[in-house]
Amino acid sequence: MNRIRSKEAVADLYRRHGTMVYQICLMLLKNVPDAEDATQTVFRKVMEQDKPFRDPEHEKAWFIVTARNECRDQLKHWWRRNRESEAALQNMTCEQPEDLGLKELIWSLPEHDRLVLYLYYYQGYTAQEIAELLGKNPSTVRTWLVRARKKLKLRMEAEGYDIP
Repeated sequence: MNRIRSKEAVADLYRRHGTMVYQICLMLLKNVPDAEDATQTVFRKVMEQDKPFRDPEHEKAWFIVTARNECRDQLKHWWRRNRESEAALQNMTCEQPEDLGLKELIWSLPEHDRLVLYLYYYQGYTAQEIAELLGKNPSTVRTWLVRARKKLKLRMEAEGYDIP
């Protein structure tokens, strides 16, 4: 039987990583209910994990990779094909981000573009660190970053954003 982490330990992990996990899930799943479910599943998994983390970076990497994998699993699940449309799900949410237009532009990018932009700009990882986290070649990650920036810039210009 797996050792279950104490409530205090899980609460501490949630304080440190909850926002990051949720934001990754939201970027990959593109809607609040699914992102909340995925975040909850990630923290259920950490509760059941019996191995300690080596250091804070290992801990953070575990959360990033586990969140990404959980989102991929949800995206492949059969019930995603048999549920209400994305637009109907968006209308059910109460969250009103500061710039919904920019958020939608980012969401329109391919998964790896959304993820590398988030890890680079919001989490402060270098291309080398992102490559290690995702198990990719650093040049692949750098290429994804360049392409993602170009795609986002083109979409922002098309939407009338003032690009310096």
